[in-house]
Amino acid sequence: MALLKLAVVGAAAYGLYKYATQNRLHEGKAAFATGETDGANFAKVRNAGPDSIRSDVKNWDKADQASDESFPASDPPATY
Repeated sequence: MALLKLAVVGAAAYGLYKYATQNRLHEGKAAFATGETDGANFAKVRNAGPDSIRSDVKNWDKADQASDESFPASDPPATY
């Protein structure tokens, strides 16, 4: 009887978890803007620049742009 109660509680908890997390699903990864992972983007590489990321960037300067354009290079850009 205890095993049956445990199974019912576990199923109810799983159902609540799935209900609570269904609205959190986002399209693609956090680094990609909406639509960046669609279509012919096979390698899933995002474009450089503040318009290509999901978060709102307030202070984007030349060093940020150079660093974003050089990723994943091993050396930092010369604008540092």
